[in-house]
Parts: sequence; C-alpha cells; structure tokens
Amino acid sequence: MATALYPKLHNATWPGVVGKGSDSEPAIGLDTMMDLTTAAEVGGVRFDCVDLFLSDPHVSIDSTDADLEALAEKARSRGLAIGSLVAPVWGNVGGGSAMGTPEERDAFVTQVRKAARIGKALRDLGVRPYGVVRVDSSVDPATWAADPEGNTKAIAETIARACDAAAEFDEKVAAEGEVCWGGMHNWKDMLELLQRVNRPNFGFQADMAHTLLYLLGTNAPEARIVPEDFDWSDPVALDEGLRTLTSALRPWTIDFHVAQNDATVHGTGSHDKTGRHCLPLDPNGKLDIARHAGYWLRDEHGKLTKAFRHICWDGCMFSNDVMLDPATWNQILAAMIDVRNAHGWSE
Repeated sequence: MATALYPKLHNATWPGVVGKGSDSEPAIGLDTMMDLTTAAEVGGVRFDCVDLFLSDPHVSIDSTDADLEALAEKARSRGLAIGSLVAPVWGNVGGGSAMGTPEERDAFVTQVRKAARIGKALRDLGVRPYGVVRVDSSVDPATWAADPEGNTKAIAETIARACDAAAEFDEKVAAEGEVCWGGMHNWKDMLELLQRVNRPNFGFQADMAHTLLYLLGTNAPEARIVPEDFDWSDPVALDEGLRTLTSALRPWTIDFHVAQNDATVHGTGSHDKTGRHCLPLDPNGKLDIARHAGYWLRDEHGKLTKAFRHICWDGCMFSNDVMLDPATWNQILAAMIDVRNAHGWSE
C-alpha cells in the first residue's frame, strides 16, 4: 500500500475575498484561486487541497445540494481536496457578534450550523477528508473591553452553542486567535475562552502571523510575552517567547496556518487591522518559518503531535498583483514543503 506524506499542504482561497470589495481591490474568483493553487509546483510537489470561505462570491453559505456537488467537482477536476471552512460569522455577511444581542448571537450560531452542514455534505461527496469550521468572536477588542468578564462569558456561551450545532454534523470548531477579535486578541484571554467553552469539538486555530503579535502584546500590552526592549536579532529571546506561547496554546491547537509576519498589523477593505501576512521571503519577515512552525507541530520534548493532518498557507490581504503572480504560489509552496520536510510523517 502506498504511503501518504503528512501533513497535507493546503492553500487558503479566502484571500481572494477577505479585505476586497467596493472599498478596496476587486475580489478574485474562486476558480482563479483554485487555478493558481493547482498550477504551483516545486520539485514535482503540488498543493493537495484548498480551504474555503463560505460566503459569496466564492461559496454561498446557503448552497444547495446541487451547488455543493458542483463545488466538489470543481475541486476534484483540479486534483484538489477541500479542507477547513471559514464560517461567515460577521454581521456584514449574515452573522453577528458572539457577545451581542440575542438576535446577533443566534445569527452567529446559525452560520456555524450552516457551515457544518456544508462540511458534512462535502465529506459525503468524498472531497473533504478532514478539516474544521473556523470562527472568531466577531467583535472588536475595544467593545469587548467594556465588560471583559461578562463579554467573555457571553462569547463562550455562544461558541458552545455553535459547537453543539456543529456536533450534529460531526464537525469540529476552531477559533482563530487574532489581535482584532475581542476576547481572542491576546493569548491569555484566548486560553481562558478555550477553557470556558468546554466542548470536545472545540479548539484553537493557530496562525503564525497572528500569534507572533501575541508575543508583542499588540492590543493587549498587559499580555506581552517578550520584553519591551526585545531585540529581534536575539533568536534566543524569540524562541523563549514562542516556547511560552505554544506551551499554553499548542494543546488546544487543531488547525494550523503557516505564515510570515513582519511584526506589524494590516487591514484592507472592511477587515480590521490584524497580523500582516507577508511573503515567506519578505526581508522584513521575523519568522524562520520551518523552524518556528516546529513549536506548534512538536511538543515540549520535540515529539510530533500529529494533532492535525494538514497545514494551510494563509495569505490574507495580499494585494491582487501579488496573488495573481504565479511566482507567489511557488514561493509559498516551497515554504510549506520546508515545514513538512522538517516536521512531517508518513503513514
């Protein structure tokens, strides 16, 4: 029997939509994002899969069975599988704040239920072997900070309800920690929220760009890990910071985004400022991607956790000229291969 090399290499298609639109650059269609993914090739290796955003103009959260059959064929015809799914939990795409009015919180749960139903349908169609439904709190840190205790309690209750809805379809839910999402904007509050939700199908989605800003205490100076006078030229200090961060959040991590960050925030269109995603070889990038990914993929003893069977590149809010350049995806794929070569396994 042929052996399979893990983790599988995924590319996110939502950078074609998120931060795009009438107040920014035009959206890039799903077909184009899939074609760019399929065309990338490094040393005979290609991407295995795409992760999707369940919102127009890519994939409607209200997709019919026929729509999903067409989506499955779209992936299958390109030799791609489908992995994790982003639930459209924000108010401008049909969701609502996880700590908002009862109606907003109900809308949040409804969107997760719809996403889970799509996830199961794609599994049944044979094109989605694994993956999670991704969420955040759908509220900004300043609004959350008006009542941290009460608002965290409300967010946890809403996400617990969403997890129960997802469980009806045998789906897991992962919260992506970003500095722009209230109650998830720093590592300490993110950890507390993970503990409070207390659902077996709930975990953390770690993104290397966003979690780097956790080290710096962006939007939460009280939770800063590295010293104020931290010097980026000191690899020991960075490694110690990552060791502290990952020891807390790695046990909860069920989905993982490979990324580069230059220690700044960035936002376009309707998306709030969050960890800037850079190209892997950006001269201002602070991460040694393959080495630092190991803090998430290996435990404190250096043993592979194998907690998730794929890794995904997230190039959210790259400019269109960067995304439409085929060389972009070859550079990204090469970085992904480096991560797998350093921390992969065969079965």
